[in-house]
Formats: sequence, structure tokens, C-alpha cells
Amino acid sequence: MTILALKNGKFSFGKTQIFTEVNFSVSKGETLCILGPNGCGKTTLIDCILGINTLHKGEIRLGDNLVTGLSPRQIAQMIAYVPQKHVRHFSFSVMDILLMGRAPYTSFYSAPDAADIEIAEDILDSLGLYHLKNRDYTRLSGGETQLVMIMRALIQDTPVIVMDEPTAHLDFKHELIVLETIVRLVKERGLTLVMATHFPNHAFYLENEGIPVQVAFMDRQKVHLAGSPSAALTEDNLESFYRVKTSIMTHTIPGKGLVKQIIPIQTMDTDK
Repeated sequence: MTILALKNGKFSFGKTQIFTEVNFSVSKGETLCILGPNGCGKTTLIDCILGINTLHKGEIRLGDNLVTGLSPRQIAQMIAYVPQKHVRHFSFSVMDILLMGRAPYTSFYSAPDAADIEIAEDILDSLGLYHLKNRDYTRLSGGETQLVMIMRALIQDTPVIVMDEPTAHLDFKHELIVLETIVRLVKERGLTLVMATHFPNHAFYLENEGIPVQVAFMDRQKVHLAGSPSAALTEDNLESFYRVKTSIMTHTIPGKGLVKQIIPIQTMDTDK
């Protein structure tokens, strides 16, 4: 069942065209990995999906509904968002920030109830971050801040999560914690994930874990659906798109079977 679809999408800032003729659809339980260089329009595309920007041409559907016909609350009940960076202005506790993820389900004058608090505590515990519960949000490290944003999205309990470079500020261990959590939630809840990332190995990681994944390359105002990671992330395609020579390695891991990983070798002459 298609849960998110974009048809003939076009968007510009003034006379500057950001993308045009973008088409894709994502089914329940499927992940779309959008790969592209800085400045290619990934974040702008995400803003259109979230209803923040309005397409100049084309349409975006959530299930059977046009995004333009939904209220912000209705969109927030269907899509959670993890930004690339979150500016911290106010000294809320981590728990307060997490409970904001329950806002689409509470009325204007009501407060989160015991069930909402339990959901937040369960997520903290599952990520091994319960010790952050009462910490001042403005005093967290960059990596801790990103983890809180991811937890807030999980607490929002939507069928779709959109992530803009979700591991950009995370250390080696917490990057893996986030990816493991994504895999578990996609499998357990049938979540649909749209993830913009600079790291094509993320797509391989999800595929290695048995998640249905589509890869899309975004560059020069276009989004090119390229198929599964195994089909799309070939050495030739990576060299053409990134101008980087790579080697695709296949390993046998006990308990996981065959897994694939991209090893960067060297950058290529961009003038060729």
C-alpha cells in the first residue's frame, strides 16, 4: 500500500529552480534513501513533503489525502520529522522536549498524561539514554541533541518518519544505535522512512538488515530512482555520481549472512 507519493513535483525560490519533474512513491514498511551533495535541494524537498513549502507544480499525497488539504495537526499525526540541526533557545528538560512529540494528540489547553510519559520513558530506556531524562536540553552535546530529536519523532508515533541526515552529529556507537533502532521500529511497527543522507552505506545497512529500501540520487534539479541498494550502489554509479572511486565489499557475518559495504578508495578528477 502506497503511503507517501510525489507526482510531477516542481519547486523554485523566485527564479531559481530547485527541482523539477520529481516522482516517487513509498509503501508501508519501505525506506526511501535520498542521496545527494550539499545544496542539491534535499532539505527543500523534505520541506515540501512536510507541507512547509508548497509545490509550484505537481502533488504530494499521504495515503489518499493531498498534503495541501491537510491541517498542520493532521500532517503531524502522519509524519514525524528529524531535522539536520535543531537550534536550542530555551532551557527545557529532555523529558519536556520529548513530550512535545505528543502535541498532535493533545488539545490546546491539555497536558501530556501518564501514558505519554510512559511512552517517553520507554524510548529513553530502549536507547540507553534514561540518564538524560532531566538534563537541560540547552546543555547537551550536538550528538545528544540529535538523539533527542530522533526520540521525539519516535514518540510522535506516526506511520511515516522523515529524517534529514539523522546521524550527522553522532559518534560511532550512537550512529549504530540510531540505525539499529530504525531497523527495529520499521520491522515492528511497519514504519515508512524517508531519509536524506550523505552516506550510501546507510542504504546498504538497512538492506543488509532485511528492510525494503529504494535509493534515489538527487542532483541537478532531478531525483533519479535507482532501485534497491544492491542494484543502485554499484562502483560505476558511485564513481559517476560522487566522483569517488570505491570498492563494494561483501562479507559473511555470523548470524547475518552476506552483508555489503562501500569502501572509498580515492576521489576522482572532477574535470573528467
